Amino acid sequence: MRISLYLCSNPAIPCPGIPIGDVLKPSFSSSFGRTCWFRAIRARLSWEIGLPQLILLVFVSQFVPHVLKGGKHVFDRFAVIITVAIVWLYAFLLTVGGAYNHAAPKTQSTCRTDRSGLIEAAPWIRVPYPFQWGAPSFDAGEAFAMMMASFVALVESSGAFIAVYRYASATPMPPSILSRGIGWQGVGILLSGLWGTGNGSSVSVENAGLLALTRVGSRRVVQISAGFMIFFSILGKFGAVFASIPPPIVAALYCLFFAYVGAGGLSFLQFCNLNSFRTKFVLGFSIFLGLSIPQYFNEYTAIYGYGPVHTGARWFNDIINVPFQSKAFVAGVVAYFLDNTLHKDPTIRKDRGKHWWDKYRSFKGDTRSEEFYSLPFNLNKYFPSV
Repeated sequence: MRISLYLCSNPAIPCPGIPIGDVLKPSFSSSFGRTCWFRAIRARLSWEIGLPQLILLVFVSQFVPHVLKGGKHVFDRFAVIITVAIVWLYAFLLTVGGAYNHAAPKTQSTCRTDRSGLIEAAPWIRVPYPFQWGAPSFDAGEAFAMMMASFVALVESSGAFIAVYRYASATPMPPSILSRGIGWQGVGILLSGLWGTGNGSSVSVENAGLLALTRVGSRRVVQISAGFMIFFSILGKFGAVFASIPPPIVAALYCLFFAYVGAGGLSFLQFCNLNSFRTKFVLGFSIFLGLSIPQYFNEYTAIYGYGPVHTGARWFNDIINVPFQSKAFVAGVVAYFLDNTLHKDPTIRKDRGKHWWDKYRSFKGDTRSEEFYSLPFNLNKYFPSV
């Protein structure tokens, strides 16, 4: 981030939100470099739920606030809750009305709100604790594979961090703040391993899009949301109720969330000189490879059940296959390499947009940094920013 920002971040941020191939099957980037094809495919199989959710969400969030002036902020900030509740009720009526009694098994598993035993099997109260699945085991190969997955998550998280500060109307993020966020993400991955979760923690790209939709970037909101998540994770029945939301509803939400994230990345083009052929080459080539290479790796894995790199060492396969399944990682690495190795002269600096970044290389470079990035409870004393 100290070497290059705007031109390198342009391909890395929008790629998770840009589909390639069949427009009915957009691939969404998720934690640790994997792509969530299944949500989009489920939406395709269940257009009677996914399409109404998407249309209603766009209508309530984009059109209604301009028609009902008095309730502008209500519909802006609660569009997701309002539309999910309406379409969830609609899906429930379809379920009890027998609309899916003779449907295909895949359609029933994705559209029905009474998926078999989901709520009944969940315990009322369950408190997770460290090493709940037994003593930890260590394997050097798997550790290296997870290190690579964590590195991919670092790249994707950096793009999400940049998109968040953009939509939160904050000043550009100093490198020390980004490093602090990545460090705490590493602590989260460590805690995930201690508690025996199936995956590590990463920045939620869709939540960056949700911030853009609601226009709420308050830290207090995140803290309260974290409290709710902890509460519902202990009360299993409540968590199971939310898990019964049909996946097509979630896929429809992703269509809007990832659109915001993609647009947030493209908005950084205003700081670059788009008349420069060097800028056009770096931008176009990195985005093209960032979309096509992960597409090949994901389709190969979907067809054969393993990635293009298939040796006897599974850990080595993961080290190679996982990074190339991430659009943000491929696009960001290619853009970073080209932007810092191609010929540079004094005029290229402005073409890359670096002169906009100079003021924010230090935490004290802007007086507003303290307002946006200081830690609560005087924690800056123990985690200083430079």
